[in-house]
Amino acid sequence: MPDWGNLMKPRQSPSETMPDDQRPRIERRPSADTVIENAAQVLTCRGGPYRLGVIEQAWIAISGETISAVGSQEAVETGVDCTHAVAIDASHKVVAPGFVDCHTHLVFGGSRVEEYSARMTVDDPAILATMGIKTGILSTVEQTRRTPSDVLVRAGGTRLARMLAAGTTTVESKSGYGLSTSSELKLLEANRTLGGMGAIDIVSTFLGAHGFPPEVDRDDYIATLIDEMIPRVAEAGLARFADVWCDDGYYSVAESRMILEAARRSGMEPKIHADAYSYIGGSALAADMRMVSADHLNHTPRPVMRRLAERNVVGVVMPALDFAVRHRRPFDVRAMLDEGMTVALATDLCPGCWVESQQFVMALACRTYGLSPEEALWASSMGGALALNLQKDRGSIEVGKLADIQIWDIPRYEHVIYRLGGNVVGQVLKKGKVVVDRDETSTAYGGVPTTHGEAPDGKFDWGDNSG
Repeated sequence: MPDWGNLMKPRQSPSETMPDDQRPRIERRPSADTVIENAAQVLTCRGGPYRLGVIEQAWIAISGETISAVGSQEAVETGVDCTHAVAIDASHKVVAPGFVDCHTHLVFGGSRVEEYSARMTVDDPAILATMGIKTGILSTVEQTRRTPSDVLVRAGGTRLARMLAAGTTTVESKSGYGLSTSSELKLLEANRTLGGMGAIDIVSTFLGAHGFPPEVDRDDYIATLIDEMIPRVAEAGLARFADVWCDDGYYSVAESRMILEAARRSGMEPKIHADAYSYIGGSALAADMRMVSADHLNHTPRPVMRRLAERNVVGVVMPALDFAVRHRRPFDVRAMLDEGMTVALATDLCPGCWVESQQFVMALACRTYGLSPEEALWASSMGGALALNLQKDRGSIEVGKLADIQIWDIPRYEHVIYRLGGNVVGQVLKKGKVVVDRDETSTAYGGVPTTHGEAPDGKFDWGDNSG
């Protein structure tokens, strides 16, 4: 008679009867939480400068906050268990990395709309003064100093919401409209608050050397920057970078070096506003100090461009700023590329250049400055990440990087610079979570169509507090 007891026992594979040290190892596939399916194009931005690395009819698997697979359906499903993943259908759509906006002045009080409007027909500051119109940085300093912190945060949040809705997932935000210890700290604290409120990562930069306050002697202010502001900012951990405006009428090369060397000793890496309205050696200083980036570069000589390339200093250029101020000498981005520079595009969002859309910046860069769509897209994502030393975890769609992703409602990527003044974004994912969906509504940063975002607690009346 059969031994039914033994026959009913689960069958053991040969490996289960082996000693532990002889059993074959079975590699477990990672499990995906989200899968983006059937994208017409995925722009990976991997494979070298200004290359989009386009994959057609592609899938992306996301596990937790990071990308776990990119490629064909077969490749993704072979490498990752997608059985229980939430599917996002990207058929007939383009998937791109979230934009990294590497130069903004996000937090400020009031606006300069009166000045901007008047300058459409009158560009003489003396005439504007007779009209009672205050101009320039000091006008914003005055407004920012008297603006309460909660209002600065609300206004900054409104701007961030619009940036997020247009595909930006990381923003650098400079201080610089305080020009006193207390006011500069107030701006950096606002950055910290905004960084903890919503879906966009905020990278803070201390820019106390944005100008000179009228109530303090020049040398005394520089001493305050070095001996008081930089130590206070560093002690509180409020900034990753420090910046200086090195130009005729602002900070000299010697002053800029002194300030930025002090910042570097305190743990903040240097950046520089250089050559915007003259060449006094700011960009050469950036090369000498091997800074992370040199920004503006309208008057940079070609030999210095070559040196910046050799020293791996990213050149950050801002077409919207040149447009907003009707710059008499637009930057020469083609010369920068010809000399081997790494270039990033940024909005330069500020009271004098109120632009929240990186898509608009790319359109200007292509039509006005001669960048190709591929160059503009790479410079807005991977280029921006390099300008913030964040290239290890963002700027491209690669396995292991953060799932900071935007999905465009267009059939091919060239439409992003072709559809002028619009917004091609359908969805945005930040660290693997959908934070913008134009078919649904939420309150991330207040009122802009989004979903699933980390929203404020609702006690603020966001309203129209943008300036």
